Amino acid sequence: QVQLVESGGGLVQAGGSLRLSCVASGSIFSRNVMGWYRQAPGEQRELVASITSSGSTNYADSVKGRFTISRDNAKNTVYLQMSSLKPEDRAVYYCYIRQALAGDYWGQGTQVTVSS
Repeated sequence: QVQLVESGGGLVQAGGSLRLSCVASGSIFSRNVMGWYRQAPGEQRELVASITSSGSTNYADSVKGRFTISRDNAKNTVYLQMSSLKPEDRAVYYCYIRQALAGDYWGQGTQVTVSS
């Protein structure tokens, strides 16, 4: 079992910044992928960014150049630095971890609201 706890969401004005954090605990393998999805009201959940345990990253086109994903393997923590936030970034952001033969685990979600 794996538990994920997110923090860092909140309300910010357009153009502002927020940093999300997600700490994983439990059965964490050395090789995994961690990342963030988001879900806006009435929309499907979409991948925002992911990072492998070796540091390879992947971003949604809508956040490239504005968001940066990073991780601290020693702390089993993944971060999402969000800058130049737009009202359309408003969503619940979910942290996840994917491990071979162990499946996916999700956090409880953290709300990000961007005011125009």
